[in-house]
Amino acid sequence: MKKVLKVLRWALIVACCAFVIAQFFGPARTNPAADPSQAMESRLQVTPEVSAILDRSCNDCHSNKTRWPWYAHVAPVSWFVIDHVNEGRENLNFSEWGRYTLHDNDGLLKQICREVRSGAMPLSSYTPLHPGSEVSAEDRQKICAWTDAERARLSGVK
Repeated sequence: MKKVLKVLRWALIVACCAFVIAQFFGPARTNPAADPSQAMESRLQVTPEVSAILDRSCNDCHSNKTRWPWYAHVAPVSWFVIDHVNEGRENLNFSEWGRYTLHDNDGLLKQICREVRSGAMPLSSYTPLHPGSEVSAEDRQKICAWTDAERARLSGVK
């Protein structure tokens, strides 16, 4: 029994040391500088209601304005969070909307509606840890009405 306790104690010490060392490694949490003239709000006619929904439910992963929660500073959870943010920005970045073509705009707006309507966004792993980030049926309707209106408006711009 004493030998088992000794092994468990050493295993705990090693695990604690590994946890402390892990805090010094991993990807960086960044909020890259963004040119406001490239932001979605400067390129599209975003209604205040839709802007508020996007801010509370989407911007943390799909813009350069991420609000990093406390657990994004603790490895190994931080690695998971940072990876999700980087992937989200890679797929769609509201802060860099100006780099998208008119064709991209149409597809991205269509995708925003589709992802929100299906419940795929925001991620189910995000909403429990971010109170108020849930998207209601009314929010989904507002987002899809806005994306449809913007797609129609942009289709007239050549």
